[in-house]
This record gives sequence, structure tokens and C-alpha cells, in this order.
Amino acid sequence: MTEKRSILDIVKRLILAILTAGAIALVGLSLLESWNQPQIQSRLELYQTNLLLHAAEWQAENSSSSNLTAARTTLIGEEPFKAALKQYQEAQQSAKTSLDQKLQEVASPESQQLNTKQLQAEIDNLQRLSAELGVRSGLLQVQNGEIDRALETWQDVIKRDSSKISTNTSAEISKVLVALWSDPAQLLPKAQPQIQKHLDGWFRYKALSQLYRLQERSEELRSLQASEQIAAQKAIEKLAIVTGIPGVGFLIGIGILVFLGIQWLISFKQSNRATPGNGPILLRNGNLAWDTPWDGETVWQVLVLGFFFVGQILIPYFLLPLALAAFKLNPGVFDARTKAFYILASYVLLAAGGLSVLYLSIKPFFPLSEGWFRVKLGGNWFLWGLGGYFVALPLVILVSLINQQLWQGKGGSNPILPIALESKDGVALAVFFATASIAAPVFEEIMFRGFLLPSLTRYLPVWGAIAASGFLFAIAHLNVSEVLPLATLGMVLGFVYTRSRNLLAPMLLHSLWNSGTLLSLFVLGSGS
Repeated sequence: MTEKRSILDIVKRLILAILTAGAIALVGLSLLESWNQPQIQSRLELYQTNLLLHAAEWQAENSSSSNLTAARTTLIGEEPFKAALKQYQEAQQSAKTSLDQKLQEVASPESQQLNTKQLQAEIDNLQRLSAELGVRSGLLQVQNGEIDRALETWQDVIKRDSSKISTNTSAEISKVLVALWSDPAQLLPKAQPQIQKHLDGWFRYKALSQLYRLQERSEELRSLQASEQIAAQKAIEKLAIVTGIPGVGFLIGIGILVFLGIQWLISFKQSNRATPGNGPILLRNGNLAWDTPWDGETVWQVLVLGFFFVGQILIPYFLLPLALAAFKLNPGVFDARTKAFYILASYVLLAAGGLSVLYLSIKPFFPLSEGWFRVKLGGNWFLWGLGGYFVALPLVILVSLINQQLWQGKGGSNPILPIALESKDGVALAVFFATASIAAPVFEEIMFRGFLLPSLTRYLPVWGAIAASGFLFAIAHLNVSEVLPLATLGMVLGFVYTRSRNLLAPMLLHSLWNSGTLLSLFVLGSGS
């Protein structure tokens, strides 16, 4: 019997070793694939800039709007149009740099080994993006009094136009804009339909204003300006939500960090006597490890088999394709609502598979000692979760700013975020909320804080387990640019759990974080 069990253990470990190699390869390839993909943050900045441009056009009609006037000055700064031009020119330069890299890949001797269709599609997208950014940069140059430079920018877009690179849409509108701002100005046929078709937001307003002035259509111009004032006031309100709420949270978080630091310094001499219920908050439960009945092999098994194999290989590459084939469905043609339900179903399957492996792996050790997977409605878990959210804001924002400088807008993002940003469907947004703010916090906190972090305290001090589980949590999201910000968030989540000893606390923090992100996406997307 002992010999048979020994053989089974060897086979089990061999299978785990093979799956581990596959998981490492999968994670490595996913991180490598995200290397040159754009970050959602870069797009968010442009969406926010578009709102800022509308807000910059707002003019108060009477003193009763003094609050909005103050908000406008605070939100958009002293020179909003110069800041917007810089933002668009940096985005265009980033697109051109990425385009040059892709063109070098095509020209290299190794290009025969690359996926040429995919590479050409990426090149086409970058060329199209660069042209669109050029059109908008030109309008911002006009706004800043740089008309000659704007004409050069649009002429460059026209010059680059060819059937091969698919920028003819940008070239068409560039010809219209060159005609409008030339000296003498020209009125091309169908100028207005072209502007309305190819431009949106503030950029459409700017071009139509020039057209109506040249055509001496004073009635239409007044109507356009009135509409822009309505859009501008709404833009100020949206910017207040996007920047004001996180800004207040940021200040509260700084205040909490200062308080915790002062409390720790005052209580430094008594820190060694801190107990589970007393002492400085920073040190409370700081050295209290869990009684872990399983060894590292069980942890290894849950992560590799439950999270990576089931979640990243079995479900996306086998179960979902079989289900789609059975129902004759093509995800490539899904609308936003269908895609949202598809993502939710995929995540529920991933969570069910991962939790099943977790349960079966630790079942032989039942009953577990007190403190494992603790979920208790009573106590101060709500304050821990809310306070942790405020503390996470300044920490993650600071790390994200550093991270942006490192990656310069590259490194990929969670694929749900761009879809949520561009979705105008209320049902789709509700489903995205259910996925990101309910399903994800429950599953990920059970796995990473409920199981992984306490298990690591068998081999590491509590602070080491917090750091290790935080980095594994970040890597599991498979986007190289998000590793540092998510690791920071993961460590705050781990700190909150180790101090509160209640999974509801990190679940609340996680849910608040994802909800805040989705709210920003919705507001920015609606203002595009």
C-alpha cells in the first residue's frame, strides 16, 4: 500500500511539474504579448482631455454660477488648450514610435517567422490612429493660434494617405480643414457632412464654428454655441466626478496614512507587546500567523491546477470553444451586451473551477482551525475595507505615475476595461459591474487572501506573505504594465485581511476599487 501511494505521489508531482511548466510558459507569453499593447490609462487620459476641452468653452452667464466657475478653474487649469495639445501630440508621438517598431519588424530578416497578417493589422491600426490624432492635434494648434503649424499637420496626414494604410478617412477631413483655415479660405462641397461624419465632441464644434462663420450662418452658429455651452456645463460636472471623488479619497487616504504613521511612532516602544486586539493599528495581528495544516505542495497544486490550468487553459481553450461551437456562436460578432454576458459566464466558470480545485485540495485537512476563510458580518470589517480603499488610492496612484513613466503608455490592460469604456448599453454596464465588482472580488479574495496569504505564513513572516501574495495577485492579471500598481493594491488588500481577519474587509475594498474604476470609465465614455 505504501509503495502504491508513493508511486501515485510521484505521478502526481510529475503532472504538477508539467502543468507548472505550462503555466509559466502561458504567463510568460501573456506578459510578453502585452508588452507592446496600449494601456487603458493612455486612452483614459485622452477621454478626460476631450471632456476638458468642452469644459474650457463654458462661460458663466451670471454670478449664480460662481461655484461652477470656481470648479472650472480648479478642474481645467489656466491653459487647458495648451495642455490638451501637448497630450495629443504625446499620444501621436507614441503611436508613431510604435509604428516605426512594427515597420522594423516587418523589414527584419526574422519577419518570415512572424504572424504577418496580425502584424499588418497592427500596422494599419497604428497608421490610422496616428492620422486621427494628427487631425485633432491640428485643430488644437488652431485653437492655440498656430494656424501655419496646423496646416502643416493636416498636409502631413494627407501626404501619408494611400490605399495601403487605410487613413483615407483622416485624409478626407484634413482636406476640408486645410480649406477652411487657408488664406484665402475655401468651402469644399459637402464640408459639413464630412465634419459631422469624421469629427466628434469639441473637435466637431471647432470645425463647424469656422464653417458657419465663413458661410455667414449666424443663426446656426448661435445654436451651435448654445449647444456647446450645455455640453460644457455637463463636462464640468463629469470632470468633478472623475477627478473630484478620487481627489477627496486621495486626501482622506493621505490623512489616514499620516495618522497611522504618527500612531506607530508614538507606540514604537510598546510595539513588541501588541496583541491581536490591542496596540498600534499598523502592528495589530502583524506577527500572528495562521495554523496551516498543509504544505507547499498543496499551495502549488491549487495555484497551478486551480487557477492557471483550469482558469487559463482548460476553460478558455477547451470548454468555451466547445460550448460556442455547440451553439454556433462567434464571439467576434458579439455586441456589447452579449460580450458582457459572455465575459461574466467565462469568469463564473473560471471561479467555479478554481474554487472546486481549492475545496478538493484542502478537504482532507477538514475541519480547519479557527480563522480560515473567515466571513463574519459583525465586527469592524466595514471600516477596515473602507479605510483600506482610501489608503490604497494615494499609494496606487503614486506607483501608477511612476509606472506610466516606465512603460510610456504600453504594457496592456485588462480586456474588460476598453469594452466597458466604449459601451453605451446600460444592461452591458450592469453586467460588467456584476463581473468586476461582485464576482471578481469574491473569487480573487478567497483565492489570494483567504487561501494563499495564510498558507504562505507557514514559510514566511506575515509581511513577507503579504508581499508575495500581492505580486502573485498582480501577475495573475497577465498584463506587464499592471504588475506594480496591482501588486501595491494586493499588498493593501493583504494588510487589511491580516489585520481584520475577516474576508469581507478585502472583498469590500476590492469591490470599491473596481466600482470606482468602472464609474470613471462610464463617465469618461459618456463624455466622449
